[in-house]
Parts: sequence; structure tokens; C-alpha cells
Amino acid sequence: GVSNRRTKSSSGTRERDAEIISEALAILSSGEVAVFPTETFYGLGADAFNESAVERVASLKGRDPEDPISLIISDKEMLTYLVADLPVAAQRLMEHFWPGPLTLVLPAREGLSNLVQNRNGGVGIRISSHPIAAALVQGLGRPLTATSANPSGKTPARTLAEAQAYFSGRVKVFVDGGELKGKKGSTVLEMTRNKIKIIREGEIGLQELEQVLAGSC
Repeated sequence: GVSNRRTKSSSGTRERDAEIISEALAILSSGEVAVFPTETFYGLGADAFNESAVERVASLKGRDPEDPISLIISDKEMLTYLVADLPVAAQRLMEHFWPGPLTLVLPAREGLSNLVQNRNGGVGIRISSHPIAAALVQGLGRPLTATSANPSGKTPARTLAEAQAYFSGRVKVFVDGGELKGKKGSTVLEMTRNKIKIIREGEIGLQELEQVLAGSC
């Protein structure tokens, strides 16, 4: 079965993985959607700078416009294309928790799709610690949408089979990362120069965040 192939780090498996990643990159570059693994759940990936691709993610998700689509980036340099202001506290959290399951909602630059912005003009961003997610966003060279691969209100997909049950026939490429260990999704913090607001407590606990912000770590 698949699990046997996965445990052997044979060159054949590595070649197949590389093939699937390059197939996914071709799909993403053409403005289509791919399902891929992150450090929390499977995600619906599209080029965040391609408005029609982001709209496709929103229609697959069937999500409320009040609930914006979060993004993953490959490095802090990519932030400069997305964010208008970077509070010092946000930089401290990034240094400590990125790559990892912390989504920071920061003031968005002009020109970003409204679907990735909240009502305050904030955009949610993280660097993923999952090697496949990281390879995809790096290969694309552009931010990638990373909203969980499930219709709004349904349970996030932790296996490829769950994601396929939701989106088979509607998404062209599903990249297998095995069974994912996410329980709560990423922790989401909204940050402006003046305030920090917790939107969702996820994999990273509030106490851990407070310690880093207080400079005790």
C-alpha cells in the first residue's frame, strides 16, 4: 500500500513526490486550485495575486466574505508585497514562532484581493513548517492561499481522502502528505501598531504567546 512506499525513502518515491509538486506548481501558475498539506490541515492553495484563482477558492469553500482567506509565504521578504505596516511585536512573534501554526493578521497593502482581507483591511499570513507547503510557495514565488480544505462549516480535512471526498472533480491536483496531526488549526492574532487581538486560539496557546511578547523567552 501507500504507507509501505512512504516509509522507504527510495529514489522512486522522491521522484514521484517531486513530480507531484511540479504538477501542482504548473496548476497553481495557471490560476487553478490545488489541495496540499500544511502543518495543521490540508489547505486549498491558489496564487494569492491572481484574483480569479482566489475567487475560485472562495467559491469552493463557500465561505462568508466576513471570514477572509489566509495566506502562506516562503520568507519575510514576501511580506513586503503584502503588508503596509509591521509592528515590532509582530516581528518578535515571527522570530519565535515562524515557520509554524501562527497566523498574523497585519495591515494589508493596497491592491490585494478583498477576499484575503478582513473588514479592517488586515491580511492573515504565516510561514508554514510543512516541507510540501514550503516547497510549493517557494516554487511559485508568490503567496499561496492556505484556507483549510473543507466547505465552510465542515470538519477540516486531515487526510487526502477527506479532502477528495469534499472536492473530487472540482480540484485538479491533490498533493498527499499522509495523515496530518493538526487539532485546532493555526492560532490567529490580529496586530496593528496599537493593539493585539486574539481571533482564534489554535495550536499555539495564549500563555506561550504572552511569554514571548513579554520578552521572557
